[in-house]
Amino acid sequence: MATSKLAVSNVNNTHHRKYAIIFLTLSVLFLAVAFIGTAYAAENVGSAASNIIQSISNLAKLITAGSYVAGFGFAVGAILKFKAHKDNPTQIPVGTPIALVFIGAALIFLPSIFAMTGKTIFGTKASVGGVAGVTKFK
Repeated sequence: MATSKLAVSNVNNTHHRKYAIIFLTLSVLFLAVAFIGTAYAAENVGSAASNIIQSISNLAKLITAGSYVAGFGFAVGAILKFKAHKDNPTQIPVGTPIALVFIGAALIFLPSIFAMTGKTIFGTKASVGGVAGVTKFK
């Protein structure tokens, strides 16, 4: 009996891994197609690079917004778990809502930490690298 439960558990884990790999592969392909499509819409190499930089900038804004939303979601989840722990302490350990609070706080402060770390490492006057001094080719 124990062997059959273990076999079913291994099959379920294998399916979850396959779905995770498929999801990650499709996500990477979607991002690659988005960047390639942006590059092909340009007239020359400079405008293609500009389009890709703009797309990456928008992706960074999306990640920042997602971090805030997920952080507040985890905070609300922690409040609900604290309430559930109060109602039935034997079912929900107190460590679960505490972990959710820390995860929520980390996600909320993540963009600020990235900004401070970037200024610490690169300074306040850092800029994106590029070609300077060349205006046009003859």
